Formats: sequence, structure tokens, C-alpha cells
Amino acid sequence: MTTTASTTQSPAPAPEGAIDFWPAKSMEPMTGEWQQLRCRFINSHPAAGAWDDFILSEWELEACAWEDFHPHTETNYVLEGELHIECEGQTVVLKPGDAARVNPGRTGRYSAPVYARMVTVYGPNPQGAESHSFRYFEI
Repeated sequence: MTTTASTTQSPAPAPEGAIDFWPAKSMEPMTGEWQQLRCRFINSHPAAGAWDDFILSEWELEACAWEDFHPHTETNYVLEGELHIECEGQTVVLKPGDAARVNPGRTGRYSAPVYARMVTVYGPNPQGAESHSFRYFEI
């Protein structure tokens, strides 16, 4: 004989509503000098200080590389092209459908010899520690 226990729990209330929505935006060059590095932050912008949730963005590199130190995790999922990631002597090459994470407290270098388009997730940064050591290279 099998006995099944049943528990009834009330769902947790949504903080501001059942669904958060972010309308589409076009990707823009990171700066006027870095035309081959384009991005759009989707649900938040990391320049806003501390964040307790993830930050989602889409970005693309066209025959260029980007390097930065970040205090939070950064996970990249490749949608198109080929992305090379270097960190502390380790290199991975990602193709569409591949993903890789640079763990916090490290400098990552992301390059696309031809082109790459990615979706990126930044992990939480509750203390608001800043990214730094930004470097851009054209290939």
C-alpha cells in the first residue's frame, strides 16, 4: 500500500506584479570609439550600483576583443559566430549553443576574430563592487 502526503501551500506574492516586461531596444556601440562592440542591457544596467538579481544583456563583437575585471560571474551563451574567452591562462572557443562562465574576481578577455553575438548573464553584485580594467582591441 502506498500513502501519499499532500501539503497545501499558498503561493508567494509577486513583489510588484506577476510579470516584469522589458521592451526591445536596439544594440548600440559601447562608446563612440568602439563601434565594433555593441550591446543592450535588457532588465537592468550594471552602472546602477548594487544588484541582488541577475542582469541580462545581449552583445556582439565584430573583429574585436573586450577585456574587463568583474566582481560578479559573467556567463555568455553564443547565438551566432565564434567567441573566444581567455582567463588566467585558460582559453575556450564557443560556437552557437555553447556557454561559458568567467567566475568572479577575475579578468576575462572576450574576442571574436570575425563575429559573435551573445546573450550574457551577470550574477548578483549585492555590494555594488565595480568592474574595471576595461580594454578594447580591434583584430
